[in-house]
Amino acid sequence: MPTKKGSIRLFRLAGVDVYVHWAWFLAFIYFTSRPHEYTNYGWNALEVLALFAIVLTHEFGHQLACRQVGGQTQDIVLWPLGGVAYVNPPQRPGAQLWSIAAGPLVNVALVPVFVGLVMHGRTAGWDSQLPNGFMLLTNIRDINFILLIFNLMPVYPLDGGQILRSLLWFIFGRANSLMAASIIGFIGVAGLILLAIYAGSVWLGIMAAFILISCWGGLKQARVLARVAKIPRRPGFACPACKNGPPLGTLWRCGKCGNNFDTFATLGACPQCGTQFSLTQCLDCGARFPIIEWKVPLPVHEGDNR
Repeated sequence: MPTKKGSIRLFRLAGVDVYVHWAWFLAFIYFTSRPHEYTNYGWNALEVLALFAIVLTHEFGHQLACRQVGGQTQDIVLWPLGGVAYVNPPQRPGAQLWSIAAGPLVNVALVPVFVGLVMHGRTAGWDSQLPNGFMLLTNIRDINFILLIFNLMPVYPLDGGQILRSLLWFIFGRANSLMAASIIGFIGVAGLILLAIYAGSVWLGIMAAFILISCWGGLKQARVLARVAKIPRRPGFACPACKNGPPLGTLWRCGKCGNNFDTFATLGACPQCGTQFSLTQCLDCGARFPIIEWKVPLPVHEGDNR
């Protein structure tokens, strides 16, 4: 997945920093220099920039929806294969579902806008008076529709695959839903590879390779989640966000010395190097809180002396 490393910060909007990866500029040059039906390459460049704007709007949909459900939002990174919104919604199926579905819903909202503009342009005679502009408008309409259909494919980690995972989460739980979505994703990758070979598309081949790597990562994460779910829980502590007790074991890693330790046994201090951590991450929902906030008050029994 693209990160801020090797990326250029473009601007900040609604508290979200937007970055563009250096490889995006190579893709821009490649696509604008390809043969096209416009009278000059400037229109081709405008088409690529329109794609940029649609993808960016889609990613902001994820960001704003995540905030609505109380999740944490970070950055947006745009790269040749699209965009990535770094969000951390609460680990609940409903919150995950809304955070993911909001992206494609942005494209759904844009469909009548672009269709209406094209219909108006055809009625007004733009196709003969402004052929380049009208062609650009129709191509933008088609780009938005293609992005919507592609993103809704039930292939993890595309939005459709993550929506499927969120729906399965309601029935099968967190780990099993991720495992099922990843396995279905492998099937989708096989189909995408065949399509890339049939169409002779290098771009589809690269996309298939990216999805394959992501599916493998999702499968490994599902196995970890399944193992963590079976570990006994430590009494006396609970995550302030998801209310789950922390698992017993040396499952936290010191960022300074790399030692694995049980942060609740040492109250947030690494036993090897002595580093004291101010925040402790929940292995179930990913939220971070001071360890003092994890402590569950002991029940007050009738007759206790106070």
